Amino acid sequence: MNSKYRLLSLAALFAIISFTAKAQDQALIYGTITTIDGEQYTGQIRWGDEEAIWTDLFNGTKEDNDNYKYLTRDDRDALKDKKREMRRSWGNSWVSWSSSDYETTHEFQARFGDISKIEINRRSEVKMTMRNGETIYVEDGSNDFNTTVHVMDAELGKTSFRWSRIESVEFTETPKNLSEKLGEAMYGTVEFYGGSYTGFIQWDHDERLSTDILDGDTKDGDLKIEFGKIKSIEKERGGSNVVLNSGREMYLRGSNDVNSENRGIIVTTEFGRVDITWRDFEKVTFSEVPSNAPGYDAYSDMKQLSGTVTTVNGETLTGRIIFDLDEEYNFEMLQGNDDDIEYILPMEHIASVAPKNYDYSEVMLKNGEKLVIGDARDVSEDNDGVLVFTGSGDPKYVIWEDIEIIKFN
Repeated sequence: MNSKYRLLSLAALFAIISFTAKAQDQALIYGTITTIDGEQYTGQIRWGDEEAIWTDLFNGTKEDNDNYKYLTRDDRDALKDKKREMRRSWGNSWVSWSSSDYETTHEFQARFGDISKIEINRRSEVKMTMRNGETIYVEDGSNDFNTTVHVMDAELGKTSFRWSRIESVEFTETPKNLSEKLGEAMYGTVEFYGGSYTGFIQWDHDERLSTDILDGDTKDGDLKIEFGKIKSIEKERGGSNVVLNSGREMYLRGSNDVNSENRGIIVTTEFGRVDITWRDFEKVTFSEVPSNAPGYDAYSDMKQLSGTVTTVNGETLTGRIIFDLDEEYNFEMLQGNDDDIEYILPMEHIASVAPKNYDYSEVMLKNGEKLVIGDARDVSEDNDGVLVFTGSGDPKYVIWEDIEIIKFN
């Protein structure tokens, strides 16, 4: 081969390798922060000390829910009586009430990739503009409010903003090759009692980026290791065996990063988030983020929920669906637990939901996986029921106890 062509081929090969190595940047949150003085800062964004990837969730409480207007007075009274009975049976802590008495307060959860813009109205309220243009007012309900937001501005480097200084945050597509970064996304396979899942990793509900630190003690003293240098972590007795990318091994203990005080390991898979407790956790092996990892454009296809509801009496209702009198779009979340394993699933990945008893439902995912989950309002008797818009008139209201199965389109 001519040396000129050999050099060109090698250059092309290196370009492909470089592109592949950097393509995972598209999974990182990116956008522009506008301050109350009108100054703008653009780059990779980290929300507080946690959320840094498009699949991470913004949490709060929905300020309003107009769907209760479709219920008759009898429906409202029955729902109120049901909630009162549940409150007497289970205590006051898990049923939250609005000023309308029969309405329960609904949680807001959305991936950062589902959000177009966040405008901060006050310390405890934001205006969300979703990717489909819908606006939702969300009230304080998590540490995502009144926090510090960080941006890696290409010219200024890392800059941090107090909540009170921010007017808005507008999200945009992440460049495939960021020149300045707060860190790489953490990705790998988590093995636990019952199976394994592969996806983006959140360690101890906190560490998400390669620059975050794993703390632990050895017999020689305290160690602080960047996650980007770690190949695997395996639970062992009262601590963990840690293997670095170099092959170096060590046993760490004495920190909630490596012992039973760990709050859990979250894996964001292709179908949703799986929160694995330390008790069930066995081992994590880190790997490169795939080059086809979803970027911001992967979250733009927002649709209203639709499908068929079959009742226990054999009636079938087909049309647009509002689930739990709350979830209307495929970006919204269904939550439930399988013993100590918690699942938070975007509705777009759910094929069907079939109540099994007062506390559990069978959830079939569109990838063919079946889950039996419960102990959460979406999949238990705490669910407020569904509305089905079968035509041009008012929707049909079906209480949870009357549902045989819901099949989503």
